[in-house]
Amino acid sequence: MATTPTEAAGRPGTPDAAPARKKDRTHWLYIMVIVAVVLGAAIGLVFPEAGKALKPLGTAFIALIKMIIAPVIFCTIVLGVGSIAKAATVGKVGGLALFYFIAMSTFALAIGLLVGNLIHPGEGLRLQPYEAAAGGEESATVKFLLELIPGDIPVLPTLVLALLVGFALQSMGKAGEPVLTGIKHLQGVVFKLMMMIMWAAPVGAFGAIAAVVGATGWAAIGSMAVLMGAFYLTCALFIVVVLGGILKAVTGLNIFALLKYLAREYLLIFSTSSSESALPRLIAKMEHAGVSKPVVGITVPTGYSFNLDGTAIYLTMAALFVSTAMGLPMNLGEQIGLLVFMIIASKGAAGVTGAGLATLAAGLQAHRPDLLDGMGVIVGIDKFMSEARALTNFTGNAVATLLIGTWTREIDKEQAREVLAGNRPFDELSLEPDAH
Repeated sequence: MATTPTEAAGRPGTPDAAPARKKDRTHWLYIMVIVAVVLGAAIGLVFPEAGKALKPLGTAFIALIKMIIAPVIFCTIVLGVGSIAKAATVGKVGGLALFYFIAMSTFALAIGLLVGNLIHPGEGLRLQPYEAAAGGEESATVKFLLELIPGDIPVLPTLVLALLVGFALQSMGKAGEPVLTGIKHLQGVVFKLMMMIMWAAPVGAFGAIAAVVGATGWAAIGSMAVLMGAFYLTCALFIVVVLGGILKAVTGLNIFALLKYLAREYLLIFSTSSSESALPRLIAKMEHAGVSKPVVGITVPTGYSFNLDGTAIYLTMAALFVSTAMGLPMNLGEQIGLLVFMIIASKGAAGVTGAGLATLAAGLQAHRPDLLDGMGVIVGIDKFMSEARALTNFTGNAVATLLIGTWTREIDKEQAREVLAGNRPFDELSLEPDAH
């Protein structure tokens, strides 16, 4: 019996139904944040006192993010340990992939710290927590409203507990699988809550940007522009110099040819601000480029959770921006501690809008809780940097797949060269039967 388009759209397994809804939601959220940032900056410049009075909106949004940090970290780390165990059981491919992912993520985090220390983004902003600027009767009302939001849970104990639970469940074998399944369902609830919170991001960004611009004027806009520009430039150099250099040295392939080959995927990622939307296409294109199905099937999905180069650069640069903007710079020991924490926690920053913000908040809370109140500005410009993060993450996974294929001798080099040269174009119609 033939199905109507309406019936097909409601069916979970139907291709394109869910991705279309996700794309629309992300698109509108993105537009709302941009509008909120522009309005907030305008109010801060024209009516500085009114802008400063809007600060509690940003504070409330950060409180919501703080509320969700511990559940996000717990679920993603427990399930991440399971992913590591599964990848490790597939032998050489899984082991090489995990080693490469951890090494590149660490390197990307270190690059973020290096660039942040060189340019000192946020210098001169002198951000203040709301409580320090609040006054009189108004602060009592605002305090009451802010207290309606549940408090945060300590991050480091949560991280340690998640690691212990993850390894304990792995040691239980099949007996632990029902618990892992339950945590996976719980993660779905947590991520749904995270998405709900992210729909409040325009309000939080509006208040935070209005307050900081109201307090510092054009200096705030200049500092945010410096951070965004430095981040985009760092990501571009990372792709061309670091990833391109490794790709050329190991496989002999050209990074610019690879970028051209993946042009359609980049357009899709740019329109959705998420590399998840291009996952099926990356798998198909890497197989077409000559990498064997087993290598692609292990490397690409694992890389989407463990190989987040763009997110890693963003996390450390954003953390330094907040610390500098608040006039509370991190010393070398705190920066190294932050890097180690982010190596573990960043593995949970994949696939869900807002998870990167939660991971950034977790790192700050674990090392310098006094910096959390400065995150409101990051909320405002986070969306402007999401495309660079997604494009860098995606490119890193494409390069990783070609590298792992070469190291394991599971790649047809002749096919790869011909495909990247444009002599054997990818058949777009091959994606239609199972576009999901």
